[in-house]
Amino acid sequence: MGWAARFLTAASFLAAGVLFAPRALRLGRSGDGAPAAASRLAHLLAFAIAWGAALWVSSVGASVMFNITRKVHCLISCSTRKKNIQPPYRICRDTSLGVCREKCSIHSSIFMLISVCSAISVAAFAYVHPWKASSTIERYQLGFLILALGCNLSNLLVFTPMMVEMMTKKYKMEKDLGIGTEVGYSRNVEMAKKSPALAAMKWKFRMIHVLSTLASLMAFGSLAMHSWYLSSKLDL
Repeated sequence: MGWAARFLTAASFLAAGVLFAPRALRLGRSGDGAPAAASRLAHLLAFAIAWGAALWVSSVGASVMFNITRKVHCLISCSTRKKNIQPPYRICRDTSLGVCREKCSIHSSIFMLISVCSAISVAAFAYVHPWKASSTIERYQLGFLILALGCNLSNLLVFTPMMVEMMTKKYKMEKDLGIGTEVGYSRNVEMAKKSPALAAMKWKFRMIHVLSTLASLMAFGSLAMHSWYLSSKLDL
């Protein structure tokens, strides 16, 4: 199913919801009109997408993509050995680098999705709750949404490009040192003790990865706080 089919399916369900509950989008506080109702709907849909994507990045995606990278590395090495392709480890190295780049590309796409949805949520929430007329808790919620947007933008525009650049340099350095081609326990630990440049590269990459992880967790936590606020507004 392509993107157009998915979009038409979602639009059909939305139209069906409006058809069976025509007053739902027009209900609200006194003085609210169609723009405010549409803003609430846009905020809810965008927040739901951002919340789900942030959950995947912060908890599910990291472990899944890490295991995929390791398995692909081992499978490529074993298959090239069986087929007597020479040199097998060069193919394994190049494939692993490609998988790591693809992993960063997938995360960049998700960060882009979360950033766009967070921006829509911020705009819609700010429209429905103007700053001067908002209560203290509503201002806090707007701050949480802005914090989530900022953290995802930092991952998208700063940390992910830096990690891709560092990863490419690290693979090139390992190739020059003649390591990184083995399957299983890596010799990077021993070689890092002899090569200060490799040790510095690994330390910098680790720090960037830690900052990226913290940004993802802060974004997820901010969206979690807003989910608590939205749940308090439900009247089931």
